[in-house]
Amino acid sequence: MEWTTSLKKAIIFIEKNLDEEIDAYDVAENVHVSPYYFQKGFSLVTGYSIAEYIRNRRLYLAALELISSKQKVIDVALKYGYETPESFTKAFTRFHGVSPLQIRNDASKVKPFLPLQISITISGGSSMDYKVEKMDSFKVIGFKREFSEENSYQEIPKFWVEFCGRFCVKGQLNEMASVVEKCKIGEFGICIDDNSKARKFTYMIAGKYDGGKIPEGMDVYEVPASDWAKFRCVGPLPGALQSVNTEVFKTWLPGNPDYEMSASMNIEWYSLMKGNGADYESAIWVPVKKLSR
Repeated sequence: MEWTTSLKKAIIFIEKNLDEEIDAYDVAENVHVSPYYFQKGFSLVTGYSIAEYIRNRRLYLAALELISSKQKVIDVALKYGYETPESFTKAFTRFHGVSPLQIRNDASKVKPFLPLQISITISGGSSMDYKVEKMDSFKVIGFKREFSEENSYQEIPKFWVEFCGRFCVKGQLNEMASVVEKCKIGEFGICIDDNSKARKFTYMIAGKYDGGKIPEGMDVYEVPASDWAKFRCVGPLPGALQSVNTEVFKTWLPGNPDYEMSASMNIEWYSLMKGNGADYESAIWVPVKKLSR
């Protein structure tokens, strides 16, 4: 995956289609990158979600049209994807600080939002603590749930809280709790982009599965054989893991001369040591393949 090229192509596609019905999945599809990973990379590199970037560009262009033409507010609203003048006015006022009608009397209130110029300094990840390791396929067992990219950062932590509330209490005597303990469910958090047509991805709280009965409400998933770039994280969660995750997508992957992602998934590994202090260890595993020379 060459992030620099993909991001530039995405910006061009967005600019050409700002008055069309497009969303993050259309953009990712146009640059032939998994929607989940492209949205993640776009946000980490630019500081904006794709939806936020499209919305900001439209509101800026809408302001320019309002001050340079006599178009009705409703016509400008419809052009840039708003179904009612009220919803447009609300978004417009939040962004520019004044209403669409007020902007016509004071063009100095326009908040500029120009097309992004993508420029990434490539380091190849030389300063990151990682190793590339070949692993055979293995099975995991745990709990799956579908999430949309738009709310995943808020909803996945709630999923973990729910899991811990049910199973992190010792002494439970039921079949499901027994499997959680035996298979060390909670060792892995797995993102699987296997449902892009439904515009969602699967997240699984899991542990290694070595056979046996699968309780109702739990699932088994086979992680494919691959080379994995494993990035070590040390420090309290979620900050340590999020920091390394940002560096993977912002620094290590873009234009990496040796590796590119080989599958639309990644794994969060959590040590099962007690506590979550400065010495807590976790990791991010990214499936990769060697680039041909």
